[in-house]
Formats: sequence, C-alpha cells, structure tokens
Amino acid sequence: MEMSSLRGRELFSYLPAYYENSWVMQVDMDAKGSEMDLLYQALESAAAQFFVRTATWGLSRWEFELGIPTDLSKPLDQRRAVIESKLRGAGKFSGSLVKNVAEAYHGGKVAVSFQPGEWGFTVKFIDSVGIPPNLEDLKAAIEEIKPAHLAVKFEFNYLLIRDIHEKMTLTQMEQTPLSIFAGGA
Repeated sequence: MEMSSLRGRELFSYLPAYYENSWVMQVDMDAKGSEMDLLYQALESAAAQFFVRTATWGLSRWEFELGIPTDLSKPLDQRRAVIESKLRGAGKFSGSLVKNVAEAYHGGKVAVSFQPGEWGFTVKFIDSVGIPPNLEDLKAAIEEIKPAHLAVKFEFNYLLIRDIHEKMTLTQMEQTPLSIFAGGA
C-alpha cells in the first residue's frame, strides 16, 4: 500500500520494524497523518494572516484594525497595497513619506517633486506605462497624509508613436491595452 500522507509516512517510520508489512498499521498511520497534514496546513494558513504580504482571509481583520473599508471585489494585491500604505503612512509629511506610500500601492518606482510656488507636489510613476489599477485608493491615501493646503498632481508614462515605431509588431500592438497609449481610453 502506498501512503498518501507525508506525515503518515513520517509517523510510520517511527514504528518498530515488525510493523513494516502490516496493512492495518499503514492504513492507521496514513489516516492519522492525513489529519496531521490538515492541521499543519491550517496552522500555516493562520500564521500567514499575521503578515500583510501573505494574508488572504485575514485581510479583512487588517482593514478593520486600520479603519479601511473592506471591498471584497478588489483583488488581494490591491487590498494588500492599501493596508501596507496605511501602515507606512504614519509620521511627519515629507517627500519620502509620499514616495513610500505611493510605491506600496504601485509596486514600482515613484518620484516625488515639490513645487513650492504652486503649493503642490507631483507624484510621477517612473517604471510603468499607463494608469495604475488602484489609483483611486492611492489618491485617497495621499489625501489622508498630505497637508490640506497642498495640491497633488500625478504624472504617468504612456506609449507614444515614437516608442512603438519599429519596436513593436502589429500583433504586439493589438495585444497591448489601449489604456497605456497616449490618448487611450
């Protein structure tokens, strides 16, 4: 008989050698091992909820603790970004704070520049093309951490004709979402 449980095989290895050919003991250890496999799986899943980057079903608890409305229709990575941004967004307002929060949402490089004469600052997405999918969440987070008298602008990169001329095939262009082209929907 082939045991299907990893921990069942481990349990069986601890038994005396005279049980080696016992079908009853193999079935018994496989059944007990299967239960232990499920227990370890549940423990690992519970432990994963203590960390934002690995949490799944525990994200709603993180959101509750941080006062973030739970939106189950959003993908897990976007919900994690909101939580990480909220955790990172504590402290004195600065360009590095805005950068830290924006990069938590975006997952890429962001540059922050201030325009004191205009009472504002700009968040520029450096290494991505198009508008990030959770921009509204990022805007809300920045509104929460910035002083009320400062205006915020966002700059995005788009594909331009000069960027695709002789660099992309027609098939590649057809597969590229319209939203990352300048003037795209």
